[in-house]
Amino acid sequence: MQQRKYDILSEYLREFGGLAVAFSGGVDSTFLLKCARDVLGDRVIAVTARSCSFPERELNEAKAFCRREGIRHIIVDSEELDVEGFSDNPKNRCYLCKRELFEKIREVARLHGIDEIAEGSNIDDNGDYRPGLIAVSELGIRSPLRHAGLTKQEIRVLSRRLNLPTWDKQSFACLSSRFVYGEKITREKLGMIDKAEQLLLDLGFYQVRVRIHGTVARIEVLPEQIGRLAEPENRERISSCFHALGFTYVSLDLDGYKTGSMNLTLPD
Repeated sequence: MQQRKYDILSEYLREFGGLAVAFSGGVDSTFLLKCARDVLGDRVIAVTARSCSFPERELNEAKAFCRREGIRHIIVDSEELDVEGFSDNPKNRCYLCKRELFEKIREVARLHGIDEIAEGSNIDDNGDYRPGLIAVSELGIRSPLRHAGLTKQEIRVLSRRLNLPTWDKQSFACLSSRFVYGEKITREKLGMIDKAEQLLLDLGFYQVRVRIHGTVARIEVLPEQIGRLAEPENRERISSCFHALGFTYVSLDLDGYKTGSMNLTLPD
């Protein structure tokens, strides 16, 4: 089944004369970019958006992958906080961001003589609240992984076969997703979240989120790693560092990591 979907993906990509891939360096966009490169060769470019909600480590990994694969890589400044209404964190925040981002990618694509743009959402994304996909649809952006019916797990399996370094990389979403809807997004708080999550990653926690509620940090890690986080040495270091970053209270979510957990605050 995975191979069949991979073949469908390859055939779909082969239809394009050229393609600009919105590339974050994550599991999905890395797999998509690699497949597009294999099918289209030099007719594919990668475009990465640089902003304060995109950690430097992610940008550096994206750069390294493109260098390794010999893919033309264009980095554009796409500061979400400059988008009208974005910092107020409305429930359509992702729509505002994606609309602005893909319009910039379209400008880059045109400069390189490319008509088509692709993004890396997969079929699992259809089951969550994803207002950014409305912008994808409105702007005619292609979603090859969804077209092929690929799930996240299938993408990981195929990525491993292709020897991609991201096959077991943790899932990532922009740092703005750590805010409860309606809470003001600021550059300062984005920096606090970035440093806090980097600390957890440096301590060896695999999948992490630091959700922010005012000045309260709510830590999410995988359920099987909760016990390790609560060990005295780790607990004391995390608490001390988080307080130094500006958090008044530091809490642990006993439910563990859950993608899109802030969507639980949305009305039915």
